[in-house]
Amino acid sequence: MDPFLTAQRDDELFDVVNDRDEVTGQATRKVVHRGRLLHRSVHALAFGGDGRVFLQKRSMLKDTSPGCWDSSCSGHLDSGEAYDAAVVRELSEEIGLVVQPKHGLEPLFKLNACADTGWEFAWVYRLKAEGPFVLHPAEVERGEWFATSEVTRGIAERPREFTRPFKFIWPQVLAVVA
Repeated sequence: MDPFLTAQRDDELFDVVNDRDEVTGQATRKVVHRGRLLHRSVHALAFGGDGRVFLQKRSMLKDTSPGCWDSSCSGHLDSGEAYDAAVVRELSEEIGLVVQPKHGLEPLFKLNACADTGWEFAWVYRLKAEGPFVLHPAEVERGEWFATSEVTRGIAERPREFTRPFKFIWPQVLAVVA
């Protein structure tokens, strides 16, 4: 299968971590997800100058939450990768946005691994960006700009349309950016 049209590979290697986010080993995506092993991820939220946030609707090819609304970009850390490097890579891969780790990319907070995060320790970042974005078709079905109040209302009225991690992250993002 064409790798450009594949949303993820079951043989991707992730670091497995303990409850202190310390690496204890490595395992494939498939093993990590099936075993609900603790691992690492990043989420980035792109805000425009008008305060609206860009959200992505996940591709139907994704192994978790296909077709659901999510952060501007999100993804796993590769084995041995740092959080800051992963968010830069994911922004480029998913929405075609090239950024530098310490220029315009603000770490907001880190979440502990739990069921709501998909058993992932996750750093959440914010950046100002207007696009244009180049969406990876295997990762992202489409993207849209939303007022923060629209996102909050959408989660309340149509919770199944949003990923579980995003619903967990969103109130905490609002507490920091408001």
